[in-house]
Amino acid sequence: MMAAPPAGVALSSRPSILLRQAPAAPPAPGQAALDRPLTDDGQQEARAAADWLAAHGVEPAVVLCSPARRTRQTAERVVEALAASAALHIEPRIYEATPADLLDLIEEHAGRDCVLVVGHNPGLETLVALLTDGTSDNGRGMPPAAIAWLHVDADGALEPGAANLRHFWWP
Repeated sequence: MMAAPPAGVALSSRPSILLRQAPAAPPAPGQAALDRPLTDDGQQEARAAADWLAAHGVEPAVVLCSPARRTRQTAERVVEALAASAALHIEPRIYEATPADLLDLIEEHAGRDCVLVVGHNPGLETLVALLTDGTSDNGRGMPPAAIAWLHVDADGALEPGAANLRHFWWP
């Protein structure tokens, strides 16, 4: 169940939650970037992010995840902690996505109550800046395992400056 929105956030809004993958190991010789796993610290930070989302009552209608191993491992911890009824959807367009790519993907799920996207920087941090500040050069950064919980009016379009940042958390 979603917690009540803070003052200034419309009651009829749709949340989008962006989660950057937890810390990953550097690539081993000959290892593809897509195959990099989480480090031991990354596993702990993914669990911490999952626990934070669960403590805040997040119930995603859909979980969209990059195909990279590190994002899948992060998303699996979240889905497990939330006991989410939403299935984990591997979405190849998230890997190396631009903010425009991510916007298109989120808009495809605009009818859903809550969309959770597990992906990478710089796309995620630039998207947060674009949606909240209306600019793409003012990002505050998203450290590994960071969560940006955004709200847009239910009838509003995802466009520059249209979102309110409800929470910004990282381990």
